[in-house]
Amino acid sequence: MNGPQLNEVSDDCEELVPYVSALRRAALQAPQLTGVPALSHGFLLKFLRARDFDVELALKLLLNYERWRVDSPDISSCLSPQSVLGLLRDDYHAVLPQRDHSGSRVLVYRIGQWNPKDWSAIQVFRVSLMTSEVIAMETQTQRRGIKVIFDLQGWCLGHALQVTPSLARKISSVLADSFPLKVRGIHLLNVPLFFRPVFSMIRPFLPDKIRQRIHMHGSDYTDSLGDFFSAPVLPPEYGGEGLSIQEACQDWTNQLLRCEGLLQRVAAHPTGDIDVSHAATSEGPQIRTD
Repeated sequence: MNGPQLNEVSDDCEELVPYVSALRRAALQAPQLTGVPALSHGFLLKFLRARDFDVELALKLLLNYERWRVDSPDISSCLSPQSVLGLLRDDYHAVLPQRDHSGSRVLVYRIGQWNPKDWSAIQVFRVSLMTSEVIAMETQTQRRGIKVIFDLQGWCLGHALQVTPSLARKISSVLADSFPLKVRGIHLLNVPLFFRPVFSMIRPFLPDKIRQRIHMHGSDYTDSLGDFFSAPVLPPEYGGEGLSIQEACQDWTNQLLRCEGLLQRVAAHPTGDIDVSHAATSEGPQIRTD
């Protein structure tokens, strides 16, 4: 089987074992992972799927992920939805309940709901990281990746001043080569002039394939956004027929809150095996260990 074919088989398929074993051996030989207690099957699969089972590329991604976590403790060591509950309850962020036609998860960020006087850019970035850690455990998301909608209505100078060159590099690093999720598309709505300098800081650090997946829709976006997403996927506020954006934000906030314990475990021990097969239900996350 080639990489894309391997991506389609189940997590417990015997054909994946040699790839997981090879990545584990290579990773445990890396100085950056000295002292790591375990590299679980589920943890390693995330990186293999993100790079279509190319072990060398998966190893590079895994080491970048570990390096990013070490270099960014202000973001990665506090994965608590409770710590940013006010921002979440202001309907800042949602993962839409319906996947798009290709099976990708669709994430929405509403910048106008972020008050920069109340919440720092670091705290806002934590919201994105928490969501990414949760959905990266979903097999279907590992296969099909994510698409992100940034609604920039309300972006102001106060937002722009919070995004330093250092933070811009961290954001671009996660998008490009430091997190085990395939970014299939980035859609920017209501792009104001104040956003251009920030985008200019981020853009040089992005690989060409990510740049080519960035789409700017302006303020008259309903028709152009509909070229990428079907009506059942999008909220009515964005020209769709799905849940309202407020309902979608509230639902995802509740799901993140149910994952509080899971995310605390990821922050402390990211290489362990954590099953979130029920994280999106009222049953809460189910955690298993090797």
